[in-house]
Amino acid sequence: MKVGIVGAGGVGGYFGARLAQAGNDVCVVARGAHLAAIREGGLRIRSPKGDAVVAVAATEEPGSVGACDVVLVCVKSYDTASVAASIGPMLAGDSAIVSLQNGVDNEDLIAAQVGAERVLGGAAFIFSSIVAPGVVEHTGGPARLVFGELDGTRSARAERLLDHLRAAKIDAELTSEIRRVLWTKFAFICAAAGMTATSRLTLREVYNCDESREMFVRIVDEVVALACLEGIPLGDDVRDDALRFAATVDSGSYSSLYHDLVAGRPLELDSLHGAVVRRAAARGLPTPACQSVDAILRPSTAGRRAARS
Repeated sequence: MKVGIVGAGGVGGYFGARLAQAGNDVCVVARGAHLAAIREGGLRIRSPKGDAVVAVAATEEPGSVGACDVVLVCVKSYDTASVAASIGPMLAGDSAIVSLQNGVDNEDLIAAQVGAERVLGGAAFIFSSIVAPGVVEHTGGPARLVFGELDGTRSARAERLLDHLRAAKIDAELTSEIRRVLWTKFAFICAAAGMTATSRLTLREVYNCDESREMFVRIVDEVVALACLEGIPLGDDVRDDALRFAATVDSGSYSSLYHDLVAGRPLELDSLHGAVVRRAAARGLPTPACQSVDAILRPSTAGRRAARS
């Protein structure tokens, strides 16, 4: 299987390397020093599931990759629209695009550019990040992928992808309810990202403090309430599952929002807490916990996005 990885960071780099280990033809789209290091010494993975160094094709231009069977979009959500406009040359025949990004808007943004029939939703459950050029470190989480067609069907292309993921020893699940999965993960990500970024503490430290754990729960509850208004009813177990996961992750685990904040990079705030606040306001739903996170982090977002541009 030929796989294009657009965004070889913590998520794309990890799963791209595992697919390459299994013999798939993998090409990653990356930038700067990270791209140069991958070209020179391969893509390096550090993980409790096994370290690896794999040789993969690497480029800065999606148009030079050629047609792929599957394209995994793993860029930060603020780059979704521009990436969607550039990946046309990577598609042919029944090529599938799977978004493995944070947020619940990415699939629709990609579909608007390439057609809804191309797009599958996906959720990655992993704590991982670039720790040096060419090096991705997996620090916690199950390194699991859940994906599916947006219309709930179980297509032949999705089945093929599932087979290849499992052959690569990746914990993968094909679901007919990917929208529900995306919103469930969104509730957890907003809570984990918001609390680790605003406190500058690990998720375990947040969980171990009564007051911060209570705010974590409030964020989850706000997203669950919003999902219901959006027509995606989530189960009553979402809160308990989020707390259970927070209690069991590796003691050194932070969110990607935290890593971006302390590294001085742009933040995905608009696609996380900002999206909750905007959507909830349109429906008359109060979201004070998400509003608090948004207000605390908003000044950093504005300055960093301007500098990046």
